[in-house]
Amino acid sequence: MKVFVIGASGVLGREAVPLLRAAGHEVGVLDRHATSMFDVDQLTAALTGYDAVVNLATRIPLSMKAVMASTWAENDRIRTDGSAALVEAALRAGVGRIVQEGISFVYADGGDRELDEDAPLKPVGHVASSVQAQRNVLRHPGGVFLRIGLLTGGEAQTPPVLVGDGWMSVVHPGDAAAAAVAVLDAPPGIYNVGSPVLKRDMGITRMPKFMGRFAAAFEVFGRSQRVVSTKLTEATGWKPR
Repeated sequence: MKVFVIGASGVLGREAVPLLRAAGHEVGVLDRHATSMFDVDQLTAALTGYDAVVNLATRIPLSMKAVMASTWAENDRIRTDGSAALVEAALRAGVGRIVQEGISFVYADGGDRELDEDAPLKPVGHVASSVQAQRNVLRHPGGVFLRIGLLTGGEAQTPPVLVGDGWMSVVHPGDAAAAAVAVLDAPPGIYNVGSPVLKRDMGITRMPKFMGRFAAAFEVFGRSQRVVSTKLTEATGWKPR
């Protein structure tokens, strides 16, 4: 399969490209100097002749900047405007499969319940753009959307604070990249990517008063989300290594 990768130089992209090649796929990557991921005409030209496109592009703010809503603006634009342009270009170019990265933090607090892909969502603050990216990508008949858990290990940057004592879905970047490769042959739709683990004693249980203006970011990471990847495993055989 000829696979075009957007975000090949990122945390997930650097893991995905060698996995794609090892699986026998022919890989092309977005040259940001020649092609804008927001320009439909340029993307259409770049995608012509490809069977699939894997969009792993993000712009995640690092360290304590992650709790400030303003620092997520570029990442939100990539997920909303970028995914919309990509879908339109893929349709024009005749690309049969789109794989789009997203996050599992969009789920509402589920307590100790297992959360599959049909569980209720609560998209607030910077996680809302992931839901818009999902809507965009599922417009494509071959669209696949990945709800990826908290990236840990490798070059991943974890949030500065994890609040509470509930569940959190986590995944190594290499395993998340492997999921993006695996779903190239899976039925279109939404797939969770991660393993639920307890995050007790990993953070604080109450937000300091002076951090109140960052409440949305803290609320997201304070939810209990026992997200399961049963659907992905059954469809592709994927399991975290």
